[in-house]
Amino acid sequence: MSIKKTGSAEWQGSLKEGKGTVSTQSGALKDNPYGFKHRFEGEPGTNPEELVGAAHASCYSMALSMILGEAGFEADSIKTEATVTLEPDDDGFSVTHIHLDTAARVPGASESDFQDAANKAKAGCPISKLLKAEITLTAKLDS
Repeated sequence: MSIKKTGSAEWQGSLKEGKGTVSTQSGALKDNPYGFKHRFEGEPGTNPEELVGAAHASCYSMALSMILGEAGFEADSIKTEATVTLEPDDDGFSVTHIHLDTAARVPGASESDFQDAANKAKAGCPISKLLKAEITLTAKLDS
């Protein structure tokens, strides 16, 4: 079984003065603006790194939920933030690092149970597998 989802982007103009829109198949994003100023100068709108971060955080949270379930636990809550680092390199720019910061409430889970599941989710999440950047994790089990 394979699942295919699409995202699309349109762009007009030069790198610094141009502008674009990004949309998703589901309609969750529809013609959201993006551009150089959104990416590098803090102008409101989205950018590729933010979208990768949101995708990674949501994928990781789902993977963690699955792995906890396989171990006999159900999370009351999982909150994950992915910080994506974009740095200049010899070819322009590269995403060099993504840090996942997750906190979860998991009744009955020990710290060891939780850390084991958190690390398995980091390695097994489909978005983690997609990325070649270094991925680090801080996982906190809330009481």
